[in-house]
Amino acid sequence: MSARNIARFWEWGKKIICVGRNYADHAIELKNAIPSEPVLFLKPPSAYVREGSPILLPFYTSNLHHEVELGVVIGKGGTAIPQSSAMEHVAGYVLCLDMTARDVQDECKSKGLPWTLAKAFNTSCPISDFIPKEKIPDPGSIDLWLKVNHIVKQNGSTSQMIFSIPYLINYISEIISLEEGDLILTGTPKGVSSVQEQDELQAGIDGIVTMTFKVDRKS
Repeated sequence: MSARNIARFWEWGKKIICVGRNYADHAIELKNAIPSEPVLFLKPPSAYVREGSPILLPFYTSNLHHEVELGVVIGKGGTAIPQSSAMEHVAGYVLCLDMTARDVQDECKSKGLPWTLAKAFNTSCPISDFIPKEKIPDPGSIDLWLKVNHIVKQNGSTSQMIFSIPYLINYISEIISLEEGDLILTGTPKGVSSVQEQDELQAGIDGIVTMTFKVDRKS
């Protein structure tokens, strides 16, 4: 066993692997095709932000969107992990926000460019406290919600995911070896919308975790 504390994986984990368009309704609301295989992109560990610190609006966007997601924390690394044993590699979960500069992403997509500026900026990955694996016995059937200034914007279930967590672990690890402390963001349900400076974002998994973040502009 590693001496590192998996419950504080964000302090030492090496990468954040994100899955785009993993909920059909979200793909449709952004006028994207429903994917036949996972759409992957990366965030650096510098994207992590914890409660008590703000989400900072990048200076180059005027349309920052929230995307609430279930995050899967890898406890045991591997390459080409079979679906049948994939869940043995999971240490636990976190609630995450994939903050997205939507105007920048749209411009990148139109030019065939990577999404890095839209997705990987500092504070683009707010996370909750670590949730031990046993607290979510069936991660394929939990409800996620997000409110902006106490108004519900997103409310969906992981049962709506196109690609399951075991499938994603297998697919990703065939291409990118997974390591202890890595985080997989599993996609967002429909209802994404723009947030402004001083907005308050609350997100939760009922009975398990809630978190609150303020949006601010870098001084």
